[in-house]
Amino acid sequence: MGERDVGAAHAGAIQLGAAGSAARGWRVNEARRRATIDSLNLASLRRSAALRQITDFAAQLCGAPVALITLIEEADQSFLASTGTDLEGTRRSESFCAHTMWEEDVTVFPDLTADERFLGNPLLREPGFRFYAGAPLVADDGVPLGALCVLDMTPRPEGLTALQRDGLRVLASNVMARLRGSRDDAAWREAAGEARRAAAESETRFRTLADTMPQMVWSTLPDGYHDYYNARWYEFTGMPEGSTDGEEWNGVFHPDDQARAWAVWRRSLETGEAYQIEYRLRHVDGTYRWVLGRALPIRDRRGAITRWFGTCTDIHEQKLALEEREVVSQELSHRIKNIFSVISGLIHFAARANPELATVANDLRHRIIALGRAHDFVRPHSNESRPHLAQDSLHGLLAELFAPYQRLDGDRVVIGGDDVAVDDRAATPLALLFHELATNASKYGALSVARGRVDLAVTRGAETVRLDWRERGGPALDAPPPIDGFGSQLIELSAVRQLGGTVTRTWHPDGLELAVTVPLPAFSRAAAT
Repeated sequence: MGERDVGAAHAGAIQLGAAGSAARGWRVNEARRRATIDSLNLASLRRSAALRQITDFAAQLCGAPVALITLIEEADQSFLASTGTDLEGTRRSESFCAHTMWEEDVTVFPDLTADERFLGNPLLREPGFRFYAGAPLVADDGVPLGALCVLDMTPRPEGLTALQRDGLRVLASNVMARLRGSRDDAAWREAAGEARRAAAESETRFRTLADTMPQMVWSTLPDGYHDYYNARWYEFTGMPEGSTDGEEWNGVFHPDDQARAWAVWRRSLETGEAYQIEYRLRHVDGTYRWVLGRALPIRDRRGAITRWFGTCTDIHEQKLALEEREVVSQELSHRIKNIFSVISGLIHFAARANPELATVANDLRHRIIALGRAHDFVRPHSNESRPHLAQDSLHGLLAELFAPYQRLDGDRVVIGGDDVAVDDRAATPLALLFHELATNASKYGALSVARGRVDLAVTRGAETVRLDWRERGGPALDAPPPIDGFGSQLIELSAVRQLGGTVTRTWHPDGLELAVTVPLPAFSRAAAT
């Protein structure tokens, strides 16, 4: 619908007004208008300076003494802004804008007294309006709200100029932009308020949960600044609340643990790796108790760390019990080592008393010594007695077993290939197996001559470990020796029955080549899990 001028012709005015109402009113009811009005946050805009500037400009543009921004509600018309009048509103039945808001463009009433719809309207008596022009204010969803209008006390048969009409349209668009901005701000503030309330509720739930946990709970900023501890932390340490924020937490650690704890914590901050360490923490009674500290980073969608959350768990009793068990285990293992020595000594004395058994007794004593060396390598040790090689190393165990057969340069028996973790379960059969091979090599094979040597290669597969024993440079063999002797049976017992492996032998002119394939779990309990 185009611009509308309502003149003295009463029938024409009624017809035009009815057409405008039909154009939009059929699809908008008052409940829908009420919902749209309530969403606009109009309280912040009533009598605002921004809207007053619009009515001032509209009045000046149209040369009218009065300009209004009106809001049409169920029973009343209120003025969001006004120029040239002290009125704050009227009844809806007296409103000219109540007709304009249903139109699609500027509506002009050149002489209000010429329209029967306004006969008896008190505004024609006081303040005596005669001329009206208004642009509708319509929400984005098509709901009519009111109008931006100008009024004069004198009829204007000529209505508005084209410039004035365009100006009212632009100013009405500006009013709607202000209304939308107010609505969006209100929605944003409501959403922000909901977010703050949700965050506050989440924080309350977290603190309640953290305070009920038996562990000490703490959190830090991404840079490691400690800004939260639960109640359990303050109960355990006896420190005043807030006194361990920032970097002050390290002060309640045992002096001997502070540098180590700092180093581990800095590494986690630099790499983002999980934090875990055992240290001594000062208790409220002044003693130091062992604590297990753990922390994990919380990351955003981009992978950036937003916080660290950690716990401290009192493990003092478990730590003392473990240390006591370790002492008992070391003492028991030491006694077992002494038993090996006693048995070896008894065999030696028995051989002296029975010279005819000397050869057998000597072999048996050396086997006992080999078992003792293997046991001593893998048994629990104190810090002072622990071997310099890792006690779970197959290479280390073999090096210990072959030490009596090596020259100073250590090239008689060369161990190469992969290393495999071993424990006390595998030490005994491995000691018997390789002691027997080394002994036979030193009596009859490559180690019985100066130029001879042995290469032992370890190859670790996904499920098995292959050990290849290869003698080189030994005495020339005319034929393979028999394999039904005690030594060969001992090799079968160790490799097949105890380790669950297989053994293959190949005889070369200069020595034995033997391959043992053993399931990986047979070497250690850790590999079996």
